[in-house]
Amino acid sequence: MVSSAFKPAVSRLIEPIARGAARLGVTPNAVTLIGTFGTTVAAIYFYFQGELFIGTLVICFFAASDLFDGAIARVSAKGASQWGGFLDSTCDRVTDAAILGSLAIYCVRTDNRLTPVVLGAIVTGMLVPYIRAKAESFGIPCTVGIAERTERIILALTAIGLHGLGVAYVLALGMWLLFVLGLVTVIQRILVVRAGLFNHG
Repeated sequence: MVSSAFKPAVSRLIEPIARGAARLGVTPNAVTLIGTFGTTVAAIYFYFQGELFIGTLVICFFAASDLFDGAIARVSAKGASQWGGFLDSTCDRVTDAAILGSLAIYCVRTDNRLTPVVLGAIVTGMLVPYIRAKAESFGIPCTVGIAERTERIILALTAIGLHGLGVAYVLALGMWLLFVLGLVTVIQRILVVRAGLFNHG
C-alpha cells in the first residue's frame, strides 16, 4: 500500500516540525480539530460553488493535519492517548463525508450522472471503518483491504482537483474506482469477520 510504503520517509521528514510544534505547546487534538474544521468549511464553501480545483488545494493544506497530529503525539511527553485516537478516527469520518457529500451536491446541481456513484463511495467509505471497529469488538483483527483511507482520499482529491482543471473523464474514473475499492474492501472485511466468528464458534 502506498501509505505503508512511504510512511517511514514521511515520518522522518515531518518529525523535526512536530517536535518544534510540541515544544510550543501545540497538542495533537488541536491539530486534528483545526484540520477537520478547515477541511469541512473548504469542502462546503468551494465545492458548492463549483470551485473544485481551488477547493481541493485548500483541503490538501488542511488535510496535512492528518500527518502532524500523529507525529506530535509520538514526540510529545504524554504520547498518544485513547481519546486522541478516538477523536482522530471520528474527525476522519467527518472530513470524508464533507468532501464527498459536497461533491455529491455539486453533481446534483450540475446534473452530473455520477451522483449515485459518489453516494455509493460515501456509504462504502463509512462501512470500511465501521466493520473494522465492530470486528475488533468481537476480538477479531480486521485490517485487510486493497486501499487504506490515505489512498482513497488521495484518489478522491486528485480526481476532483483535475476535474476542476477541465481534465475529461477523470472525475468519473476516480469516483468509480473509489467506489469499487471501497466495495471490495467491505466484502473482504465481511469475509474476515465471518471466518473469525465461525472459527471462534
